[in-house]
Amino acid sequence: MMKNILAITFTVAVSLCNAQVLVLPGDFPDPSVAKIGDSYWATATTSNWAPAFPLLESKDLVHWEQRGHVFKNLPSWADYYFWAPEISYENNKVYVYYAAHKRDGNLCVAVASADSPAGPYTDHGTLMCEKAGSIDAFPFRDNSGKLFLVWKEDGNSVKQPTPIWAMEMNESRTALTGEKFELFRNDVPWEANLVEGVSMIRHGEYIYAFYAGAGCCGRECSYAMGVARAKDLRGPWEKYDKNPIFNETEKWKCPGHGTAVEKDGRYYLLYHAYDGKSGVYAGRQGVLKEFKFTDDGWITLVEDALQSVKPAKVADDFSGRELSRDWQWSVFQPAQHKIANGSIELLAMPSEGGAFIAQKTFTEKYSAEVTLLRRGSQAAGGLALVGDDRNMIALTVEKDRIYILKLQDNRREILNESTISNSDRVVLKVDVTNGDQLTFSFRIGNGKFQQVNTTPVSGAYLPPWDRAVRVGLTARGQNDQKVVFDNFRLADN
Repeated sequence: MMKNILAITFTVAVSLCNAQVLVLPGDFPDPSVAKIGDSYWATATTSNWAPAFPLLESKDLVHWEQRGHVFKNLPSWADYYFWAPEISYENNKVYVYYAAHKRDGNLCVAVASADSPAGPYTDHGTLMCEKAGSIDAFPFRDNSGKLFLVWKEDGNSVKQPTPIWAMEMNESRTALTGEKFELFRNDVPWEANLVEGVSMIRHGEYIYAFYAGAGCCGRECSYAMGVARAKDLRGPWEKYDKNPIFNETEKWKCPGHGTAVEKDGRYYLLYHAYDGKSGVYAGRQGVLKEFKFTDDGWITLVEDALQSVKPAKVADDFSGRELSRDWQWSVFQPAQHKIANGSIELLAMPSEGGAFIAQKTFTEKYSAEVTLLRRGSQAAGGLALVGDDRNMIALTVEKDRIYILKLQDNRREILNESTISNSDRVVLKVDVTNGDQLTFSFRIGNGKFQQVNTTPVSGAYLPPWDRAVRVGLTARGQNDQKVVFDNFRLADN
């Protein structure tokens, strides 16, 4: 009997922090959700990781299963920064509005569509490309039923205000028509240099716009969320005088960029936040919070007894026919691989970090290991913590050498090098504490683990400003060479 390609074990625990429920563990920034049929479907930012935009399904908004991606092959017009997808459903058609960087241009908003939420999706290209950049698209129908696109002009990138615009869109979702008009912009102190990430919901006589303000990402983030309301899309828009309504807590930092959704007559916001312990290393994780509408026409947050989920273990034996959907690779250098004979053959690249595939991490304390099959491997292979193409730390086997490779700003440094005996199987392992303290070890065959570094290597420099650290496999060498791996494991300690 064929083993599962990937096994993920979940633990369930009662959320103790104002009922902010962790539902998408790991790096799922800017989550969006829509009800389609009897299920809820979500997606999220992937930035410079491919495939772009995961597709996840749930029956209860808490337990999610990944079903695929919007783009396994990236749209030809875009090259990187695949941000802020917004999934919506109307007239038996699924639409995903998204932002990406245009080749030889700036950030644009675009749209893709499918006949079912799992795809396949057809890209329809860009809808708006402003000089400063355009991001965070959201579709909405006004009181007359006309279809509009709402988005943010990325003025903060050029030290300018960030107006939220709307403009009519044709029913085929292939073009905007008429003139754009402004809804509101960053003009109160807590919003600092931006407002963005608008999502809207209609209730009673009002349209409510949830939005994020201040700094989204990284160690110095200051994100929070507010709400504004209007009786017509064209305004006037009124911001809640109790904003921001979503602030950071000891458990969840810098909440922002969410989508409102109704379930069984109750209302929830799916948004992202950094865990207070794992922070930037595990990234912006998907969090769920209930809210309700008040008698005076605003909203209040609800304390309820929903439960959080947390993945406890990832195990991949590479025994299926295809690579698990949880593996990712760089948009700049797609990794070539082959699943065969219960293992994965990763084709090498001559770049400083080599070819790599990686998976999300979930906490600040975890371990990962993989078996490198030296028989059949022709290039340098390793187990790595990856920030991006130019920044990683890997325990690497190359011929009779084993060493820690530190790649920082694309500069290679070899640490703790030694020789290794000739054996068909080498198990590589990394233990991580505090998110950035890395201790590597290896074992030959079924022997005992031997520690490579007695003083932890610091990975504090690894996470990019808008992404989290991932752990994965590397292969460095000529393009016709390969490294063979088996039995990848990732577990929280």
